[in-house]
Amino acid sequence: MEAVSATMKAINFPATSTVPRATVPITVASPWSQTKLNMLTFYAPNPNTRFSSICLPRCSTKPNTDTNNETDQNPTFEPNPSLTTENPSSAVSDEVIPSSSNPPSSLSRGLVLNLGPVGSWDCTDIGSPVVKRFLSDEEERWYMWYHGVSTDSQGSDSIGLAVSSNGVHWERGKGAVKSSADVGLVMSCGNDWWAFDTQSIRPGEVVIMSSAKVRASSAVYWLYYTGYSNEKVDISADSLGFKVQNPENQSSQTGEVFRSLPGLAISQDGRHWARIEGEHHSGALFDVGSEGDWDSLFISSPQVVFHGNGDLRMYYHSFDVGNGVFSIGMARSRDGMKWIKLGKIMGGGPKGCFDELGAMNPYVVKNKKDGNYVMAYEGVGADGRRSIGLAMSAEGLKDWRRVEDEAVLKLATMEDGWDSKGIGSPCLVEMDGDVDEWRLYYRGIGNSGRCGIGMAVSDGSDITRFRRWKGFQV
Repeated sequence: MEAVSATMKAINFPATSTVPRATVPITVASPWSQTKLNMLTFYAPNPNTRFSSICLPRCSTKPNTDTNNETDQNPTFEPNPSLTTENPSSAVSDEVIPSSSNPPSSLSRGLVLNLGPVGSWDCTDIGSPVVKRFLSDEEERWYMWYHGVSTDSQGSDSIGLAVSSNGVHWERGKGAVKSSADVGLVMSCGNDWWAFDTQSIRPGEVVIMSSAKVRASSAVYWLYYTGYSNEKVDISADSLGFKVQNPENQSSQTGEVFRSLPGLAISQDGRHWARIEGEHHSGALFDVGSEGDWDSLFISSPQVVFHGNGDLRMYYHSFDVGNGVFSIGMARSRDGMKWIKLGKIMGGGPKGCFDELGAMNPYVVKNKKDGNYVMAYEGVGADGRRSIGLAMSAEGLKDWRRVEDEAVLKLATMEDGWDSKGIGSPCLVEMDGDVDEWRLYYRGIGNSGRCGIGMAVSDGSDITRFRRWKGFQV
């Protein structure tokens, strides 16, 4: 493949949440590093440290990649969580807001991140948690990227970052990050009139990989996200008994469906992002399906799994108008940018089940113990209510089977519970080390549409049984 032209100007990541668009040809580089992760090089690098320039041209042309993604003979990805920065520091911004350290009450059981304080970037809505855990010999660190809405953002979602030492008590920021030690708002909607992400953005997955085509001294974060434009999609779904929305918005009952597509941004610190233009004319990675296809309305919640060298899989959802159900499909890539759709892999469940009207917001993890793939997903019941189900697959392709006909996490039974009206947007974390369990992060919805992010834990290694977090055992 062609290298980046020497005439292109290299730029550093910006020190604000304004995110430039850039074109980076990307190849990838060898299997996972087997060394232990050193989170201190990840968590809070010295804000005075300048990151190495990544060669990102200022133009907005299409990426210089091989035209045949299926026959590329040099796909070399290296998922590598060890970013190297100098002078790591544990300092954080003065704007940091710690979450409560008190054990949850019966009404707030499982809640680990509530709405931000009045005036913050995430004070009216939060969700779409993408949680990563990093271990070192000395400590553990957690990152959570999530979407939020402020009172003055006119309903548009932004993406922010919170950090934690245990995955339960989180530090968040009130405004936009200013340095590589800050937490808070890290990415806003696109400003280009022609772009696919001018209305709202929500995170789908963060993968840490090295790339021969990204001129950096170490691995970078790859953020796959959903971008929403202001183009409305007409849909006739009156027989469903509820309003189809995209994005899901508890403050609106109008059932508006906006066109959405998958996007990509990269970062060296998880805070300052540069959008990477895909092959679609709007900058997205790929387009919706043709008329009559199951994914002809929108593409939402792209979540990417590294399967092997030159093999990345993206799982996403759409609304299948022909069958009247939310459905999950997948695409495959050799370089993380050029994707080939493989079709629908999951639709609605049996009549009367919690997911009768479909599955959405998939999150797939490869089980480290047995090598099988586990998918947590948001199931839509006949009445429109949401709960979380599980499916498994040996290969992670089209052989998915539901674990059982019941949800693994249901609505809170208490009427006034913070997540008594809906739960969804799951994110699975398989714990390493001495703890033999899984964590399930999710978005919960309570009375009056108030949202929060919760956590449930598995019954040991039994991934089919989850209970809401009640506090640490002593």
